[in-house]
Amino acid sequence: MAHLKLAWKGLWPQWGRCGSLESSIPTLPVCETMKWTTWKSNTMIMAVVFLYLSFSLEVLCHPSHADRIYELPGQPYVGFQQFSGYVTVDDKKHKSLFYYFAESETDPASKPLVLWLNGGPGCSSLGVGAFSENGPFRPNGEFLIKNEYSWNKEANMLYLETPVGVGFSYAKGSSSYMTVNDEATARDNLVFLLRWFNKFPQYRSRDLFLTGESYAGHYVPQLAKLMIKMNIRKKIFNLKGIALGNPVLEYATDFNSRAEFFWSHGLISDSTYNIFTTVCNYSRYVSEYYRDSISPLCSKVMGQVSRETSKFVDKYDVTLDVCISSVLSQSNVISPKTQEASESIDVCVDDKVTNYLNRRDVQEALHAKLIGVRKWDVCSNVLNYDMLNLEVPTLPVVGSLIKAGVRVLIYSGDQDSVIPLTGSRTLVQKLGRQLGLNTTVPYRVWFEGQQVGGWTQVHGNTLSFATVRGASHEVPFSQPQRSLVLFQSFLKGISLPEVF
Repeated sequence: MAHLKLAWKGLWPQWGRCGSLESSIPTLPVCETMKWTTWKSNTMIMAVVFLYLSFSLEVLCHPSHADRIYELPGQPYVGFQQFSGYVTVDDKKHKSLFYYFAESETDPASKPLVLWLNGGPGCSSLGVGAFSENGPFRPNGEFLIKNEYSWNKEANMLYLETPVGVGFSYAKGSSSYMTVNDEATARDNLVFLLRWFNKFPQYRSRDLFLTGESYAGHYVPQLAKLMIKMNIRKKIFNLKGIALGNPVLEYATDFNSRAEFFWSHGLISDSTYNIFTTVCNYSRYVSEYYRDSISPLCSKVMGQVSRETSKFVDKYDVTLDVCISSVLSQSNVISPKTQEASESIDVCVDDKVTNYLNRRDVQEALHAKLIGVRKWDVCSNVLNYDMLNLEVPTLPVVGSLIKAGVRVLIYSGDQDSVIPLTGSRTLVQKLGRQLGLNTTVPYRVWFEGQQVGGWTQVHGNTLSFATVRGASHEVPFSQPQRSLVLFQSFLKGISLPEVF
């Protein structure tokens, strides 16, 4: 035992002392064996310690470490990593955009990177996209429940609150909120991605997809255009495709399709449909509204439309009963109130998402700050966006992306009256003809499980259109299973399921 005690004294073997011990048993072979065994064991221990310390140091020094979310309050156990925090996009004006990033549930090292943007303009991709639609969790009182149809099953999901003034994103000084437009937003979003890659360099060369809904029909194509332009000098972005849900692409076509939707769904009378399409259509009313010059004629027409459609019908899904959470109000900005309409009533006062994101412990876990605002809101109350940007069509930009080799998917929840499928379908057909694309997948049904998920048509294997049956303006919220099937097919570049 004396040999053992001496040999293991301290971390390293006591080299000269073992052989000097008195013993009636020859000690040299034993000591040599002990020396070798001890040296080998201690070397292995030190190697493990070294690797552990090296790994720990690498993690602590990694630029994304400070943004790591170890656990959100009330969340169930998950095996994927989450991050959130800020990226400064303008050093002089101190403009910082807030993001939330959920790595893929499986194999994040090989899965693509997907950026999601909600619309408005001025509504939160965190509150609407991540916590109400296709993110990994949904608030339920004090707890979070797992979304079994989260898009991070298929991709690494990045949610961005943009522009500054939305959600937790901020600038020091209110002037940055006063002059916001599409051009500035696209530029800030581009800088965000460039600097975000500095935090997460492992994603820099990953397949990248841009997705979003509603006014993201402006955000996404304009961001993608800047990325393609930057790639001409040096390949920075591995942009593969964009997907837009119920998007604003050409406001006259998109908005004026509302009259037909209202009439075909029985929401307005024949006489109201007639004046809504001949006397004052919706695009004219919106144009007058944002110029503070609503004519008496348009005011009268829209008052009649408002009375017949009723404020108690959710315009983002005309089949759903109210109560619908106010997180589904992201298109209120592009659906201005009529002068004769009363103030909207939030039937669901207990807004789970708003309550959750305004908890101090949640904000601390997210590394979020409230700067310039008293609380987090679904849609910004401080942002002054140039709404005349609505009138600038982004359909030509989408066409230029297709020419550059970027795949495009336009999809529509078929119960949305805000940006109805008929307008989007018309625009996709128009773009396909302009680009000279042949129909590669004729108009047909697609399936989710054993049920019809919607209808689809593909032009030239690069421009796809799909409806989602029974879905609202926010497709992943109302039809999560079908939206996941749609998303899977989009990422893989394959047709939607034709049979079950």
